[in-house]
Amino acid sequence: MKNIVVKPLFILLLLLAAFNTRAQSSDPKDEIIKGMNDAALDWNKGNLDGYMALYDLTATMMTKTGRIGLDGIRAVYVKYYFDGNVPKQELSYDNYQLTFLGPDYALLTGSFTLKANTKLPQRTGIYSLIFVRRANGWKLLHDHSG
Repeated sequence: MKNIVVKPLFILLLLLAAFNTRAQSSDPKDEIIKGMNDAALDWNKGNLDGYMALYDLTATMMTKTGRIGLDGIRAVYVKYYFDGNVPKQELSYDNYQLTFLGPDYALLTGSFTLKANTKLPQRTGIYSLIFVRRANGWKLLHDHSG
């Protein structure tokens, strides 16, 4: 009778240990880079909502006229970078350099490319992004791209 109870309990403990190890082995750098790459894929599919999911609800972006909030960020993308549900150019990120500013904050710098097409020339630039760790993962808190 003891054997019948001990085996399921032992298996359950092994599964919990394996899950806990996998959850703790998640590297914050990998999570942030994956978030950036996934966002670029969403952009290129015309999924602006998916792209915007990278941003924290309190996110800001630096523009020529000052800081704007999340609604303003979305408006910029809609006005300048999308034709309806289609991005005007394919987006990619490169040259990731990550610096942790504490356990829950990180600075990511790098470069972006908006690919040339028949209507628009290629555009490249650099960015500095501040990320914050939230309960639902790493989110973009401030965007300074140019």
